[in-house]
Amino acid sequence: MASLGVPSISLSIPSSGKTLSPLPQARSLKPFHFSIPNPNKPPKVAAIPRRHSITASLFSNKKDTSSYSRPTKVQEMYVYEINERDRSSPAYLRLSQKEHNSLGDLVPFSNKVYHGTLEKRLGITAGICILIQHVPERNGDRYEAIYSFYFGDYGHISVQGAYLTYEDTYLSITGGSGVFTGVYGKVKLHQIVFPFKVFYTFYLEGIPDIPEELLGKPVPPSPAVEPTPAAKAAEPHAAVKNYTN
Repeated sequence: MASLGVPSISLSIPSSGKTLSPLPQARSLKPFHFSIPNPNKPPKVAAIPRRHSITASLFSNKKDTSSYSRPTKVQEMYVYEINERDRSSPAYLRLSQKEHNSLGDLVPFSNKVYHGTLEKRLGITAGICILIQHVPERNGDRYEAIYSFYFGDYGHISVQGAYLTYEDTYLSITGGSGVFTGVYGKVKLHQIVFPFKVFYTFYLEGIPDIPEELLGKPVPPSPAVEPTPAAKAAEPHAAVKNYTN
């Protein structure tokens, strides 16, 4: 049997001319040590750096009240509101479109205001009443009222609250101007003859003493009360300066 010859194959790898860099030497890792906290020893707390407190701020609206004290005494002032039927007041706007007084009806009004002694014209009222409830068993209505009393150069007082046509009520004093700037308190509304005669007792707080011209013992309220002829005519001695008309 003839023998088979296996040809020899030689491979030549062409040289790139570059020298291969040796592999980097492995770095030895340093051992990692960690400590186990001792449960019997409290941990250390890092000190927190102290910060300086800011005593003033551009956005602070706190006022210095050390040199100002608001008056706290209650001052009483008496006023008559009289509808003399010469101002087309009140005007009844029946927005409910119902035959009887109903929720939502509006009543704008403006009447003359006199001193409690009825000897001096002070100004006028001006405002609006919103009907809240018709009360047939009392033959009247409940309104929410928002209005002001104007007193010429002395300024004005604004009030808001329940206005009942059949009994006395209290309204809140919501602010004022002139000598009444900063005022608060309440006012008692006493119906004499609705809607023609009303007697008010103001309980004023938060303001300095009101001028003497606005003070005085009132005439007791009754259906027969009337301002003096001089006050009705707003003669100079019977009216405050620049009384509101």
